[in-house]
Amino acid sequence: MRYLPLTPTDRKAMLATIGAGSIDDLFIDVPAEARLAGPIADLPMVSPEMLVERDLARLAKKNMVAGEHPFFLGCGAYRHHIPASVDHLIQRGEFLTSYTPYQPEIAQGTLQYLFEFQTQVARLTGMDVANASMYDGSTAMTEAIFMARRVTRRGKAIISCGVHPHYLHAAQTLCRFTGDQLVTGVPTLCCAPPTDDIADIIAHIDSDTSAVVVQNPDSFGHVADLTGLAAACHARGALLIVVVTEVVSLGLIKSPGEMGADIVVGEGQSLGVGLQFGGPHLGLFACNHKHVRQMPGRLCGETVDADGRRGFVLTLSTREQHIRREKATSNICTNSGLMSLAFTIHMTLLGEKGLRHLAELNHARAVETADRLAAIPGIKLLTNRFFNEFAIQLPVPARQAVRDMAEMGVLGGVSAARLWPDRPDLENVLILAVTETVSKADIDALVRALTEVIGSEYAGA
Repeated sequence: MRYLPLTPTDRKAMLATIGAGSIDDLFIDVPAEARLAGPIADLPMVSPEMLVERDLARLAKKNMVAGEHPFFLGCGAYRHHIPASVDHLIQRGEFLTSYTPYQPEIAQGTLQYLFEFQTQVARLTGMDVANASMYDGSTAMTEAIFMARRVTRRGKAIISCGVHPHYLHAAQTLCRFTGDQLVTGVPTLCCAPPTDDIADIIAHIDSDTSAVVVQNPDSFGHVADLTGLAAACHARGALLIVVVTEVVSLGLIKSPGEMGADIVVGEGQSLGVGLQFGGPHLGLFACNHKHVRQMPGRLCGETVDADGRRGFVLTLSTREQHIRREKATSNICTNSGLMSLAFTIHMTLLGEKGLRHLAELNHARAVETADRLAAIPGIKLLTNRFFNEFAIQLPVPARQAVRDMAEMGVLGGVSAARLWPDRPDLENVLILAVTETVSKADIDALVRALTEVIGSEYAGA
């Protein structure tokens, strides 16, 4: 049955109201070469549903499924084992159908798990308080930059070259409309040790700097001590924003809060959420108590009712939908509630000892893999202080090496040139992530595949 909600008269009235001559006028910002002139070629106009399902299944089989092959991809999205109980619990009707708590007094269950989520994130990051989650790590980082402007009344943020380029792109897009100035590209070589990066950043902090944004571990896996950088920021009245894309690392690495961070943002996808074909993900946001009123999103708090019984409330909600627009700290209209629940359940199942053990497994497997690869002639290990992700330099272009390994059934990392296409110095750099899901057999397969790739058609390159 066709669904035609609008008549030609309806469309004409709507276009007249917004001042557009035709529907095509709504797409003037899309380049002509990016638009289709007609239906997609080679697709039938109609087809039986069963045939469509069969054809889609055939196309899906062309994908390499992460769980069926040695998997070493990372760069902001990580494959970890998620207990079956996580999915079982979040699919209960009470959780799966719940939405943002517009009427918090009757959403006590939702508020309770968000309260517990906030507690877990605050303890992980070493900060005083965390909000009830955000869309993803990249938008959380951008919101942190906006928050730093409100706190310091300055408009320039220095972003380390070690921050994931996709996070940077998100910030650049949103800052076009806020006036925040982003200073990037320090230093010129992204593979430099983190100490060099920090020294260059400190040299660029001035009286106009609202915040310094660094990622730890960074996009190449480098782990840095940020204590000195935090002191330098505070001496000049700037805030330190720390980005964490692999939240499992906080099971071993000193927390950003302990190193002096003012705001910690990150991606919580590693715990409970999974790869999900690229989304949805889970943004984490935590800060010091003195800046809490400038924090975006929502904050759940614990209280007691008139009868003295424990209850939960929205303690702080600074969105446009709750307060006057000019007083709002963010226009983000919802959080990733179901994803934060999955995170909370997974963290609860692990507990503090379980998270530490999981982090130790990740680090141990990564060290073993790095040692095996560094022993291959022609390969140079670029990261000597890392958690579960590291970079190596190949004697051949990394993008082609990744494709060749995929043909052998090994998903062997991410080419740095894919993330930084304008950086010819990174053409041979390969970034690999090793989690607890990687077996010794997987490591053997990676070593064999990479050795073959380097030693065959690329010999002497």
